[in-house]
This record gives sequence, C-alpha cells and structure tokens, in this order.
Amino acid sequence: MTGDADLSMKAGSTSNCPGCGTPHHGEQLYVIDQVPVHDVQILRSREAAQMCARGDIRLVQCGGCGFIWNQAFDHSLLDYGLDYESTQAFSPTFNRFHERLARDLIERYDLKNKRIIEIGCGQGEFLTLLCELGNNRGMGFDPAYTGGSETERITILPQDYARTSDALEADFLCCKMTLEHIHDTRAFLRIIRDTLNNRRDVTVFFQIPEVTRILREQAFWDIFYEHCSYFSPGSLARVFRVADFEVKDIWRDYGDQYLMIEARPGLGKGRPLPLEDTPEDLARDANAFRENARADISRWSAWLSGLGSNGQRVALWGGGSKAVAFLSALGAHEEIVCAVDINPRKADTFLAGSGKQIIHPDRLPEFEPDIVLVMNPVYRDEVAGDLRKLGLATELLTVEPETCAGLEVSLGS
Repeated sequence: MTGDADLSMKAGSTSNCPGCGTPHHGEQLYVIDQVPVHDVQILRSREAAQMCARGDIRLVQCGGCGFIWNQAFDHSLLDYGLDYESTQAFSPTFNRFHERLARDLIERYDLKNKRIIEIGCGQGEFLTLLCELGNNRGMGFDPAYTGGSETERITILPQDYARTSDALEADFLCCKMTLEHIHDTRAFLRIIRDTLNNRRDVTVFFQIPEVTRILREQAFWDIFYEHCSYFSPGSLARVFRVADFEVKDIWRDYGDQYLMIEARPGLGKGRPLPLEDTPEDLARDANAFRENARADISRWSAWLSGLGSNGQRVALWGGGSKAVAFLSALGAHEEIVCAVDINPRKADTFLAGSGKQIIHPDRLPEFEPDIVLVMNPVYRDEVAGDLRKLGLATELLTVEPETCAGLEVSLGS
C-alpha cells in the first residue's frame, strides 16, 4: 500500500535543472515509491483513500545552483480541480500569523489603494486580508478555487496564472506556497516577469517552504509528491536571478518553516544577500540528510511498533500533507488509530494512502489515545489548549528532532 523510503545512494538519470538548466548526473537524495500524489484531497471512504493516485519521488540536487527537485515528477498525475482542501484558516495560530504577515507587507511596501495579484490564492483568504486591511483591489488565480470569496474589490479566476496571455497591471504580485508545486521553475518565473510588462517598480513577493530546515532536521514528513521543487535562501535567489529578477530581500518566518523573498523585474544582477547559502553549503546539508534520514525513519517505526506491543494508541494531530508523508515513509502502523483535524470539512474523511480516519477534535475521546503526536510543532500550544478543553490528559509529542532523539531513550529503556 504505502511505499518505504529508500535513501540509498543510487545514480539518477540525466536531466537538466529546472532552475538554472545545468545538466544533472548525480546521486539521488531521497527515494520513495508510490506515494499519494495529492495529500489534501477530500476522500470520503477508506477504500478511496487507499486506492488514490500515486507517484514516485526521486529527489536530486543541482550541482550548479543547489536547487532540489523531484526527478520523477509527472504533472499529468495531478488534478487540482478535485475536491481539494488546503486551507489552514481554521487554526487561530495560523490566522494570527496570516494577519501579521498581511499587515507587515502592507506597511513594508505601502500597499494602500494599490492593485494586487495573488497567484495560487486558494480560496482568497490572504488576498482578502491584503485588500481589506489596505483598501486595495485584488485579482487571484487558483485552479482549486471553489467560489464565494469575490467582492467588489476582489476577482478570483479558477485557473492557472500561466494561462493568462495579457500583461497585467499590478503594484504588488504575491505568490504564497505555490512555487514548490511548479516543476519548470525558471519558465514559470519568466512568465510572471513577462506578464508584468517589465515594470521595474512592481514588488514581487513569494513564500515557500524552507528546505534547509527540512534537510537539517531530517524532516522527511515535509517531502510530498505535490512539492516537486525545494528551495533554500541561496537556491531561491539564484533561480530568481536566472529569470531576470533583482532580489531585494530574503527572510524566514513561522518557526523558520517558511522562506520569503522580495524581488523586482530586473536584469538578474546583484550580489548575494547575507542569508543566502552557497550550493556547496546546501550540498553538505543534503548529504547529511541522505545519510541520517533513514535512521530517523527506522527510529520512528520502531517506536510505534513498541507502543503497539504495550497496547498503546497514537493519534496524529493534523490531517494533511505532513501526516500523509509521515505514514508514506513509515507505513500504516496499526498503533495510529486516527488523525485529528480542526477543519470541519475533513471530519470523517480519510488520509490518502494509509486510509487512516480523520476526525474532528470533539470525537477524540472516543479513540482513547495514549499519545497525541502533533505533526507541526508550531501548533503545539494550540493543540495542548484543545486537549485541555476536551479533558484529555494524554501525552503530547511533536514531530521534530528533539522528539526523535528521545525515542532512542524510550526504545532502550
């Protein structure tokens, strides 16, 4: 059913880097077969979840720019028009971050009474914040948009941005958590530059997952099929420059999980910024991941099996991509009795691949978990508060390096 992760040092087939075009001949960084191609598709039966569309992951790294991508990625397997549920808007923690980010961008770039474009806008939550808080007008693009968020100030088109053929007038172009889904990265960024009609005064802002943290923490649960492209501060800046953008600023946020970049249409010149890593720096992190992630996967798997031997039960908190990737690497352990998600649309649906049931928190006492494993440590305090409201005194753990290191102690005791 689920594929087992293989981090052996296999030779990858030759291909060109989607970021800079350099031919790739090196080793594969992370290999896992037949994982779900969609992690947040609404699946209403266990059978549908287990029979979901699957694809392979073969992560490789460019020796020229450091960019990491899935060499086995097949875009034809994806269908974002399906019942797709990626919103994080039900989390108070995430909403506070979203509003803080919106206010910061409005203040930083004087986004008041301006024209804003958002690529990959989802259901328009962030675009709405930017427009309402700054009295702006917005246009969003997302093939998974289901309707209901348009207003007099906001227009959202349920399509890929790449399908537009017109130069669009904008003062600020925003693209959050979308570039990692794009395989031909350089071509996509060139399309954006062309549609901006070479206006040098347009601010371009992107937010993506930060791969340096994934590599250093052996966070295999953050590697998904949909995420075919992975960036560090340096590799992201280099890809933007290859596409003829001038990189103005790079920073991290949200527990260093997100990477932010500010750029302007330019000539691709400019010195590296202080946060940028070199391709050699990133290669060292990638090699350490290749060598160490297998051991971490084995620790997690052995820990779960040990809990099962003692009759203990685990609930995963988070019914999304991280849970799907975690179980794709470890297998569908029986000790995991359910996944919990506060999004009501996910209640009584099932995780792609493993078929684990997703429940609303109100139902968690029925499952009597001994341990709740939070799939994102950013939400630990929020989850702890929810457990107190439910009157559950279960042990609370988070998926992070400190927890994994502690598993050695519990396994040896």
